[in-house]
Amino acid sequence: MSTTIDYYELLECERTADDATIKSRYRKLAMQYHPDRNAGCKDSEAKFKAISEAYDCLKDPQKRAAYDRYGHAAFQQGMGGGGGAQDFGAFSDIFESVFGEFMGGGRGGGRQQPRRGADLRYDMEISLEEAFHGKQTEITVDVSAACDTCDGTGAKAGTSAKTCQQCGGHGKVRAQQGFFVVERTCPVCQGAGQIIADPCPDCRGDGRVEKTKTLAVNIPAGVDEGTRIRLTGEGEAGARGAPAGDLYIFLHVKRHALFEREGTTLFARAPISFTTAALGGSLSIPGLDGRSHEIKIPAGIQSGKQLRQRGAGMPVLQGRGTGDLVIQIEVETPTKLSTRQRELLELFRETETGDECPESQGFFAKLKSVFAGE
Repeated sequence: MSTTIDYYELLECERTADDATIKSRYRKLAMQYHPDRNAGCKDSEAKFKAISEAYDCLKDPQKRAAYDRYGHAAFQQGMGGGGGAQDFGAFSDIFESVFGEFMGGGRGGGRQQPRRGADLRYDMEISLEEAFHGKQTEITVDVSAACDTCDGTGAKAGTSAKTCQQCGGHGKVRAQQGFFVVERTCPVCQGAGQIIADPCPDCRGDGRVEKTKTLAVNIPAGVDEGTRIRLTGEGEAGARGAPAGDLYIFLHVKRHALFEREGTTLFARAPISFTTAALGGSLSIPGLDGRSHEIKIPAGIQSGKQLRQRGAGMPVLQGRGTGDLVIQIEVETPTKLSTRQRELLELFRETETGDECPESQGFFAKLKSVFAGE
């Protein structure tokens, strides 16, 4: 098959197709026409080489721009193209996500990057008051840290690591098996790309030692259950000078005796007497901000009714403003009555079914004073 056929036509996509579409089309066609799946078919082999050449061009932004402008002429006289061994390199894209280090990764001869240290988790319990105000605190963690003796290199003082001769410092070795080029971790340096002939006696060549560290932690106002705080670079150190991971602090807020929380809203239950419910009044709620919040109770309020105090809730995390305080009223019925209280309640019951008699005048005032202990 001639390679003068339009690359976009070969990959069965529009000239305006994005990178993801081009890659998807190539993978589908490469799987269809790969020689391993069409043994002995010269047409399939030629088709496979042609689509590989097309993809090798269009996946590269610079090559694609040149092709869009000049067509195949852009790659004449050694200016580009593809084919040959590049076919196998491009085809391995299909298997990168499946076979990991065995395929495609590190193509182009680049040196393998050092492996970053592991991230760590620390669970911290705080009170609701601390979540409201925020706090500065310290924690102590046991963690693998860079060795001070060798500065994390793993080599004994006065020496240094040498480039691995087996992989040339790439950390991987390659071998061709049929139509595939297989990459594996170098068995000599274990993927490091370097050999330490004289290791540090303290870390034994790993570049890390176990340490106990004390870290300062800033807990901002408004944090909630499950809020995560990241301390960059305070996780496990990477081997032989590789970057350290991060430390994640997960916050857990202890249950409060009075308040429950939902986002920035605080909820509390407030028991009141049935006389206060009938006649109205007020109650004082101690807030997490240290102030007392006066809640007005309207006359005739029912049990379960919620009253809202604007701006008396939790602060907005890393923002401005505060939530609300919601009080749920619970009307309490007395279980023990004095003789006088019972007489007044009997009088009240008589007024519920008929016109008020003269004796009931001022009843509510008397009832309130009796149950208030006046």
